[in-house]
Amino acid sequence: MVWIARDLEAVWAAEASLPVRIVRGMRQCGKSSLLERLGSGRAHVSLDDAVARDLANRDPALFLAQHAPPVTIDEVQYAPPLFPELKRAVDAARRTRRSGEGHAARIDVAWLTGSNQLLLEREVRESLAGRVTVDVLHTLSVHELVRAGAVTREAPIEALVRGGWPELYVDRALDPARVLDDFVLTYVERDIVAAAGIEKRGAFLQLLRFLAGRTAQLQNHADLAAKIGVQVSTVSGWVEVLERMLVVRRLAPWASNLEKRLTKSPKIHFLDVGLATRLQGWRSADPMLDSPQAGHLFESLVFGEIQRAIDHARMPLEVHLWRTKEGEEVDFVVTRTDRGPGDHPAALALDAKLAIQGVRAEAPPPRFSREFPAAKALHLVTLGGERRALSPTCVQLPIADLFDRLAEFAAG
Repeated sequence: MVWIARDLEAVWAAEASLPVRIVRGMRQCGKSSLLERLGSGRAHVSLDDAVARDLANRDPALFLAQHAPPVTIDEVQYAPPLFPELKRAVDAARRTRRSGEGHAARIDVAWLTGSNQLLLEREVRESLAGRVTVDVLHTLSVHELVRAGAVTREAPIEALVRGGWPELYVDRALDPARVLDDFVLTYVERDIVAAAGIEKRGAFLQLLRFLAGRTAQLQNHADLAAKIGVQVSTVSGWVEVLERMLVVRRLAPWASNLEKRLTKSPKIHFLDVGLATRLQGWRSADPMLDSPQAGHLFESLVFGEIQRAIDHARMPLEVHLWRTKEGEEVDFVVTRTDRGPGDHPAALALDAKLAIQGVRAEAPPPRFSREFPAAKALHLVTLGGERRALSPTCVQLPIADLFDRLAEFAAG
């Protein structure tokens, strides 16, 4: 089987962890394959299997006796009684270590995966607090795809249509539209709608499509509520559900006490742009690239790349939107999370530009430069091309090089 290396692999072994490790992520993003690769020779069981799921729910102690720690358990949220039993296993191992009978420096009870965050969060909070390390795995990044040769560095257009779904790169014969339509049916309609107790399924799916059409744009819940025919509070609640399920992410605006003219409205981004492209109705890249939506979809692809660097490579970064009420904007302002409270924030200014050649230099907005004097240049993140200076205050940065530039900034 073809394996596309994940950035999370590089930090997994080196990262200090608690006795239980959970990898969260949407269905089909590669969680199980990753843990199988990292835990070669480790016992592995999936609760998608009806027999295993029944035993884990009916007699969790017997289940763990049959699948003795250290064990990897997929889709653990389907067996809530298993969480208290895992807690008991952790506490027993800690008591053994304190008594001097155990010599392991690190207790390893279980590696878990979960795609239904709504069910998973409650059980982790109630049973495994202080005993679990949580990792997030998204679909493949452009950095991972380029490194594997799955897309071209010069123009990774496929990432806009196929997104980062591993299956679509391992088996090129698959139709992305069909695979993503099936994903909406299973993950959205089965996992999300059922777990969240959403009764207005049709309205919820309508909201999902409206959000896809507005990816990388400022949120307006009142407008969406009016179009769908539900309360504003309902839209807000559904967006929160989609965010917790790792489908979308709200990009908060930069908060500044010095600049009162900054907007307070967040943008919404789909974490996998291929899903947004399909929900908009596109089946291939050619017509989509000629549409007014192309620039917004590419901006969400850039956001996803930044978020993956933070989550997969443990970069100590955070990302915000910078925009004034008059419309001056920097798509992404990236800052370090490990700066001191009195430090003036160093920042990396990034704008998404769907282009390869013929990119024109742009200067950072004057107000932005006053807010972040250390950010000397605006980086225009493009689909392809070369990393080069366009002017003393502007750099072209192909998306294939964005991960490396973020790593440079994170390293200080």
